[in-house]
Amino acid sequence: MPRIYDVITIGEATIDAFMTIHDANSKCHLETHTGELCFKHGSKIDVEKYDFQMGGNAANVAVGLTRLGLNAAPACEIGDDEFSIKIRNQMALEGVERMLVTQSKGRQSNFSVIINFKGDRTIFNEDLKRAHKFDFEDMASKYIYLTSMGDEWVGPYEHALAFGKTHGSKIVFNPGTRQLSHKTEIIQNVLKVTDILFVNKEEAELILFNHFNKKVDNSDNYIKDLCQELQKLGPKTIVMTNGKEGSYALTPEGTFLVQGLFPGKAIERTGAGDAYSTGFLGALIYDLSVEKAMKWGAINSAAVVSVIGAEAGLLTKEEIIQRLSK
Repeated sequence: MPRIYDVITIGEATIDAFMTIHDANSKCHLETHTGELCFKHGSKIDVEKYDFQMGGNAANVAVGLTRLGLNAAPACEIGDDEFSIKIRNQMALEGVERMLVTQSKGRQSNFSVIINFKGDRTIFNEDLKRAHKFDFEDMASKYIYLTSMGDEWVGPYEHALAFGKTHGSKIVFNPGTRQLSHKTEIIQNVLKVTDILFVNKEEAELILFNHFNKKVDNSDNYIKDLCQELQKLGPKTIVMTNGKEGSYALTPEGTFLVQGLFPGKAIERTGAGDAYSTGFLGALIYDLSVEKAMKWGAINSAAVVSVIGAEAGLLTKEEIIQRLSK
């Protein structure tokens, strides 16, 4: 009898080290016209607070879906160092299934350093090569959430597509810049069978134009055009986020929907996209409409950015329903 999951998330699990620098720190400043964070080379910078937390897209979404009451399993590869212990312990604490979490002997786990300054983050990411050989034997899943990975990502993508085809799993695709920049045939193949595509505006432009649009256009008409062009590549439902402008969706029937941000103070933005995807997908699994799913995504995302880290603010199903009723 196979193990049956609501969602298998395929991607990364990491340890994120957050360094919060006070907005008034005189040794750091933000060049507003270029977006550059500047500090003097060789200087000693006072840090207001350190936080060490589990992160990574596959882990974030699996934790978020589990908090929503769903059965999710992350497929990710970690090392066998002290950070791997924290990752596995945190998953156990969250009640996340770890059957697909593999460990590389003699290797370290993925690690990111994130500077939080003036409500936004700068990420220093260590990307280690992994084999990503996941064993899906005796398993089935309603959805496969396929997201960004390190260098050795083509094999796992092909494996995921084959598994999904065999078991009739719906494909949810949230690609990373690394995958989109390569423009390989496997990306086209994934897009052709994708049920739900999650991208931000810049990623959409990268898929369609091979570069970001130099002319900033946040109009609904432009976003709708992007969604329609993406849909021609195969995905049935397009979901696009665009920072402070909110989010957009194009349904298989051609209905274009717009959702604004939910109110709240943004403390740190790591994991906002994962939280949105989690809320949206969770709502669909509970047979809610795309319009309601967008609200779940927006509420979950607002909760995550109100605290430090990608997972601390993720909501339960009951908490989302409660916030919707306000």
